[in-house]
Amino acid sequence: MDTPHVIQTRSKHLSWLLETHPVIQAPPAPSGDLRTSWAWLDPPLSIAELEEELAVEEERFRRYGGDDPRDPPPKTDRQSRRFSSATNATGQPRPANRRFSTATRATSALMDPEEVNWDGPEDPSNPQNWTVRRKWIITVIVCIMTVNVTFATSAPSAATPIVAKAFGVSVEAADLMTSMFLLGYVLGPLVWGPGSELYGRRPIFVLSLTIYTLFHLAQALAQNLQTMLIARFIGGFFAVSPLVNAGGLIADIWDTAGRGPAMSVFTAAVFLGPVIGPIVGGFILQNGLTWRWIFWVGMMFAAVCTGIMILTLPETYAPVILLKKAKALRKADPVGNRHLFAAHEKQDWSLKGVTQRTLFRPFQMIASELILILITVYLSLVYGVLYALFQAVPIIFKIKRGFTVSQSGLVFVGVGVGTTFGALLNIWLGRNYPPLIKKWRGFPPPEQRLPGAMVGGVLFVIGIFWMGWSGSYPSVPWYVPALSLVMVGMSVSMIFISCLSYLVETYLMYSASAFAANTFFRSLVAAAFPLFTIQFFTNLGVNWAATLLGGVGLLLLPSPFLFYKYGARIRANSRFAPCLDLKIAEALAQEQEMQQTTKIRSLADDPGSGGDKTPPV
Repeated sequence: MDTPHVIQTRSKHLSWLLETHPVIQAPPAPSGDLRTSWAWLDPPLSIAELEEELAVEEERFRRYGGDDPRDPPPKTDRQSRRFSSATNATGQPRPANRRFSTATRATSALMDPEEVNWDGPEDPSNPQNWTVRRKWIITVIVCIMTVNVTFATSAPSAATPIVAKAFGVSVEAADLMTSMFLLGYVLGPLVWGPGSELYGRRPIFVLSLTIYTLFHLAQALAQNLQTMLIARFIGGFFAVSPLVNAGGLIADIWDTAGRGPAMSVFTAAVFLGPVIGPIVGGFILQNGLTWRWIFWVGMMFAAVCTGIMILTLPETYAPVILLKKAKALRKADPVGNRHLFAAHEKQDWSLKGVTQRTLFRPFQMIASELILILITVYLSLVYGVLYALFQAVPIIFKIKRGFTVSQSGLVFVGVGVGTTFGALLNIWLGRNYPPLIKKWRGFPPPEQRLPGAMVGGVLFVIGIFWMGWSGSYPSVPWYVPALSLVMVGMSVSMIFISCLSYLVETYLMYSASAFAANTFFRSLVAAAFPLFTIQFFTNLGVNWAATLLGGVGLLLLPSPFLFYKYGARIRANSRFAPCLDLKIAEALAQEQEMQQTTKIRSLADDPGSGGDKTPPV
């Protein structure tokens, strides 16, 4: 047992270490009994133990991606208290040394000699080992699907007044075409997220996008608004599949270094579709075609994208790939390989088991995970404000400046340009992330993904005020409010890329459920905004309506900064966040302490050797 003098010396040495170490910041000053304040130091986590545990967790993530079917182990109150006793590089709390010991033993139990696994770390059938070229081809295919399904949300908006006249309803009622499609986005994640875990990514994409393509027929041939709205809802229900599962697919094939750029490209695709929609719709109407051609063109676009996906997209979900491998081995040698099995076969496939870990897990997480709750609220409001600004474009350019339908649609190009710039800027801001991966043993703090959202949040507020006050006055040249859309697109892209990447890095093997919950509530907000935004801008005026939206943006502005500072403290109390970076921070501190202790002993043995800095003793 350490004496009070040893404990005090150890605490002074640790304070010196944390002040001089370039990675770890000092924890709060200890108060009361020193043994209690520094309890997280006992027992130390050795580097060997850390490497073993990280290897197990990395294998777990490589195997399941963002869809681990197993629930995380419970965390005791004592572990929660120990997590919050000190901080690391980004003001993050230090973890308990043994938090994952139970999980590690449970994961080690997977190493059954009869269980089918990869043929070594370089197995070419493992999606993580595919070539970079193949990974980017798959990522681009997913982005093409994403552009297509988000294109369908906004394409009919250019024809809303014409559809209202054709069906004999109000413009507000015709606006439900957008809301009903987005309402399908709300319910779709409850099916397609769990479905991808049960059957794999590819079957879900093939089924959902084929039916989504066919339901363009019902929209193009609808004879009344009721039929149109039902068809739009069902189309949105099937269309949301790529948005729900793209994050899991990216986690299936990309490592930590590659996920950032891949998520940047995917997020840009999410916003590129709604930009293209009004442009295409406007030109269809401007060239004398009926509004029904918007849906015929949408069906052609969807058919091409779905065909490309069916022909080129492989299965990427590791458990399903290993399941197919196990079945093939048993078929090749029914006697000798009869005991071989895949881990996927040993899961609880009863209705209760499947429902609990797939359908209920997103709601369980959104009800208990503070990080997920806050990120979802933040992104939902940003998403809703963006859709509100889209509704303001026709008012600013068609009503106030006399633009044609096609000219007004072309204004949305600014959002697409801004989205592309935002993705590139986010990649540039993350240029220092790869070195962090090596320093943090492959698991850097998730908060390092947030600088893009910090910059984007500021640009978002500027873009809203710029658009509202310059667009409200016809005397201001048209290109002034049009340029504001570049900033709006760039800011929203940066916010979403950073925050979605943050969710992936925070929840790792549970990120698919986090994405499903986020998509559910974000789409619910987006579906509600078009119901009142036209009246909102008409009654308040573009300038004051934009001021109110800008006020919302100002309220949201501190969010990424608060996540950056306090995110790890929140994660420390999470059941679903692995928090591996916190364990690494602790191990680094222990390693540095051992090195400095060795140096102290060396100086004591050789007083004349000197040194630049001497730790307190």
